Amino acid sequence: MSTTSIPDPITVSIVRRVAPERAKEAAAWARAGRELMSAQPGYLGSGWVRPEAGSPTWHMLYRFADGDSLADWERSSERRWWVDSAVGIVEHDRTERRTGIEGWFDQPSSVTVDEEARPTPVVPPRWKQMVSIFVVFYPLSVLAHATLTPLLGAWPLPLRVLATVLVMTPLMTYLLLPAATRLLRPWLQKPRKASSTS
Repeated sequence: MSTTSIPDPITVSIVRRVAPERAKEAAAWARAGRELMSAQPGYLGSGWVRPEAGSPTWHMLYRFADGDSLADWERSSERRWWVDSAVGIVEHDRTERRTGIEGWFDQPSSVTVDEEARPTPVVPPRWKQMVSIFVVFYPLSVLAHATLTPLLGAWPLPLRVLATVLVMTPLMTYLLLPAATRLLRPWLQKPRKASSTS
């Protein structure tokens, strides 16, 4: 019996530096890149973020459905042309990639979104984050205690807890939480109502 896993979306964060006097050219360049990228299969969205108006630091966030679609974009002639066209306007600084649960719960602090950028994905309220962790943590805890207690019953309590945590942490981090966030994605990313206080 074969099992197929759903690939994790990949969020790429790129930090670039733009001289303030080149901001209009950089904004036009960013729009062109977004247009090219949006035509790529697997593209899920993008946006530009700056810490404050007039800042020379620009953060680009874009998201693809999986590693293959991201790799296709990164190898494309359109991307090569777009990156080459920024010479003298934009300087590349740093790139980060995030998959699985990391991409869902991170939220930048004290930022302004460029008005021409697309909105970034909705960050779920903390109670939804708590529920998504609980639906994994509780059944896994019950299973761990049911299977490990007979084996480790004579061990001192600190060692029993340590053994349980050592088994549960990798399962939650690499397997169960990413699967739960994929399954709960529509609910986690549902836009908040204006009257909501959560």
